[in-house]
Amino acid sequence: MNTAAITPEAPPEKSFRDVWLITVGHALTHWYPATFYLILPLIGVELGLSYGQIGFIMTCQYIAGALSNVPGGMLVDTVGKKGLLMGLALMWVGVPYLLMGFAHSYLMLLICISMVGIGNNLWHPTAIPTLAQRYPEKKGLVLSLHGMGGNAGDAIAPLVIGALLVTFSWREIVVMNVIPGAIMAVLILASMGALRMGSRKKARAVPEESSQSLKEYGSGFKSLVRNRIMILLAVSSAFRSMTQTTLLTFLPVYLAHQMGYSPFWVGACLFTLQAAGFLAAPVAGHLSDKMGRRRIVMSSMGMTAVVLIFMVLAGQSNLFIFFIALLGFFLYAIRPVLQAWLLDATPKNMGGTSIGFLFGTQAVGSSIGPVLGGLIADTYGLMATFTFLAFTIVVANLFIFFVPVPERGRGAAAQ
Repeated sequence: MNTAAITPEAPPEKSFRDVWLITVGHALTHWYPATFYLILPLIGVELGLSYGQIGFIMTCQYIAGALSNVPGGMLVDTVGKKGLLMGLALMWVGVPYLLMGFAHSYLMLLICISMVGIGNNLWHPTAIPTLAQRYPEKKGLVLSLHGMGGNAGDAIAPLVIGALLVTFSWREIVVMNVIPGAIMAVLILASMGALRMGSRKKARAVPEESSQSLKEYGSGFKSLVRNRIMILLAVSSAFRSMTQTTLLTFLPVYLAHQMGYSPFWVGACLFTLQAAGFLAAPVAGHLSDKMGRRRIVMSSMGMTAVVLIFMVLAGQSNLFIFFIALLGFFLYAIRPVLQAWLLDATPKNMGGTSIGFLFGTQAVGSSIGPVLGGLIADTYGLMATFTFLAFTIVVANLFIFFVPVPERGRGAAAQ
């Protein structure tokens, strides 16, 4: 009896091929923003921008993301065709960075980065529910592998781009940078999307590519907006993203302006931050499947706040670099765990919308953080911004504390 129940959930022929394909695509959606964080100090110097203006650049990206995330999730849940949407998302991220290479005004820069915000946030409502539906018993693990792809893109890009900046200008680099995204978009389309539409013979592909009527979707959406767990997780994640985005905006600026690091060494420091997150993600995902999402999230957020305080105390010493790596381990470990927790608590046919809502609220937090961090840095100095970030991650943890504990036997992974 038991065997018959398990067989449909985990068919033997289901390999991890699609996991790795989607993970590499995810790496590229992070490669482009990671490149931009590294060249942002150079753009700031070239255009003569204040800290507040630098922060506002990232605010524009995340405002666009906040406005586009939920509609993107709706599109995924009603239309399907996830391979096509993932390929489109990759191209939409890469092309605006290419256009930046020809921008010479602050306004044009803001328009390009806003376009990035729209494309980058079409990826997650498509890719994350696809993986969760295909591997329901290993949700935390596969989403962590997907998260590792993001960490890999975030880690490798600063190292590679930092080395290239020794030879090339930032404008030349953003032009060259569009090539890997275009190649990966074609691979995803060929393997999962439009070029494979005629081969949807197998029944197991239907739930992953199926669409639903507007009436069915409307009914599901009404129950979704009343889901208290989703709301609390999304708000908590908004504060966590505020911490992360503000850190990524001003850490390179601090290393370049206050510690006098060259672009290569700034890239190396960002590599250590992301490499630590790369190592932490699968560990956190696997443990959350076994021990529960709540424990992993709360302990990681608590340690993030502690490490940020130690960074402030370390100042311009070599210990500051050590704490950067430690921070990456705890800050990035919980991203996929939060995503898995959210999908545990919401209906499968609303996965795109629930992830869109999560990333939409994250984008709100990410849009507020850099401009606030910039204003604090202009007024009190850059180190005060890092103190502010310790406060935002503590607030994120408080919202997790109030997430309802599910009934015994249902949603045990969340406890």
